[in-house]
Amino acid sequence: MSVLLQISDPHFGTEQPLVVEALAALAQQLRPDLLVLSGDITQRAEPAQFRAARAFVDRLGLPVLAVPGNHDIPLFDLWTRLRRPYARHIAAFGSDLEPVHSSNDLMVVCVNTTRVWRHKHGEVSARQIDRVARMLESAGSAQLRVVVVHQPVAVTRAEDSPSRLRGHAAALHRWSAAGADLVMGGHIHLPYVTTLHSLARPVCAVQAGTAVSSRVRTGVPNSVNLLRWGADSSPGCCLIEQWDFSATERAFFRAKVTEVRPARA
Repeated sequence: MSVLLQISDPHFGTEQPLVVEALAALAQQLRPDLLVLSGDITQRAEPAQFRAARAFVDRLGLPVLAVPGNHDIPLFDLWTRLRRPYARHIAAFGSDLEPVHSSNDLMVVCVNTTRVWRHKHGEVSARQIDRVARMLESAGSAQLRVVVVHQPVAVTRAEDSPSRLRGHAAALHRWSAAGADLVMGGHIHLPYVTTLHSLARPVCAVQAGTAVSSRVRTGVPNSVNLLRWGADSSPGCCLIEQWDFSATERAFFRAKVTEVRPARA
């Protein structure tokens, strides 16, 4: 069985120490196999914020896939934004902005959806869509196929529609046909799982809230997602667990579990 922990939008620089410690304790308790950071790792892409994020990841001691979010490109340092936009992200998390993980039962393909000329909106290019599709097509039948972006490919509220990934429709149609099971994202600090049926095969959009930042939505606590796949007790079933932070308990608790069965299974 593979267990994946998705942490999104921690916005280091606005992190809450109590929530950070609770998340570290949760990771130690759950012992996931893989950590996915789905963007907005920092608040303003400052070196100290990236160092804090890296130090936290190192505490967890997990293999990590990290993609930048719009906040991870310097906003006010225009020279760095235009000439070396990802230098600070690379210094903290390595030169691969679109890392890939492949194991016996899991394939995770990351996509850098940030653009220097966009303030917050994301975009996926035809070349990126094709690259991801070809990787998905090469996956083994036992592998759960996960694509990671920053901006959402699907929303559940009309007011969030402007935040959807530019190019999401073409991407979803191609990735669905290529075998994608899940597309994970963040950006809007709102956790949910929704299944998209008007495609070649159903694909689940899995959104995470903000993990540790004070920049929570009203009424929506800090949260992370845990994905379980390949359990002998639930063959062909992917469990997506939403873990919310409780200020009263000073800990994360499992708030919701969604069962997803990939179409081929």
